[in-house]
Amino acid sequence: MERKKVCIIGTGLMGGSLALQLHEKKIASQLVGVDSDPVHAQEALDRELVDQILPLNEAISLSDVVVLAIPVDRMLDLLPRILDIVDHQIVLDLGSTKAQLVETVAHHPRRGRYVATHPMWGTEYSGPSAAVKQAYENKAVILCNGTDSDSDALEWVKAMYRKIGMHLMEMDAVAHDLHAAYISHISHITSFALANTVLGKEKEENAIFELASAGFESTVRLAKSNPSMWVPIFMQNRTHILDVLDEHIAQLSKFRTGIAEGNTEILKSLIEEANKIRRILK
Repeated sequence: MERKKVCIIGTGLMGGSLALQLHEKKIASQLVGVDSDPVHAQEALDRELVDQILPLNEAISLSDVVVLAIPVDRMLDLLPRILDIVDHQIVLDLGSTKAQLVETVAHHPRRGRYVATHPMWGTEYSGPSAAVKQAYENKAVILCNGTDSDSDALEWVKAMYRKIGMHLMEMDAVAHDLHAAYISHISHITSFALANTVLGKEKEENAIFELASAGFESTVRLAKSNPSMWVPIFMQNRTHILDVLDEHIAQLSKFRTGIAEGNTEILKSLIEEANKIRRILK
């Protein structure tokens, strides 16, 4: 595929990890970073995630592809402004919510230059130091409302994701947000809530550290995630998330009832029902 000059807005976990892949797979002929945090900008340079850091307009003018890797609330403001100034450039985002963002630019005259994507990968860490080599390999990426994108933009983005080792899924932005609420967003809320529960009840930090089994550690790992990223996601997808939360609370109530009543049959039935997830997750 044709190598392009790529501008990455946001050089943290997602943007920095993508930069590493674009360099390794020889997809980018040049990587230009944009970051509002001067410490992150310098760190991205020091770690050679990007070749240079430039102001937004200058970076876009020098680039063929513009990648938004910033919190989703900032995307709502920035994406229309970017589309105002692009000409031939391809614009894509890595955000975890899609419906509101797609709706924001639905009638923009340069809507076709934008490809809405969500790579299904991430960790609980943030910033350029969190960037991971080969992060996106063997993971799924969802492309939303592809028929609204220009064919050349869509095909280049698809080729890029394939070359870094991802498999593609396509769906409507509204459907994406529903599925993301059930598969991704609820996991983070559960992890935050569990961490708060333990911190509220267990006052001995050393006991938490020493007694935490692998199961607890893996369940609560996401609680270390950055609030500046996740609060906007919860707000943009709140309709679906509230639906998920209601169902999750109902399921927790069933476990509470079974334990409170000493009803082993209810508990056994609930766990056996949950075991059916083995059909999907090997």
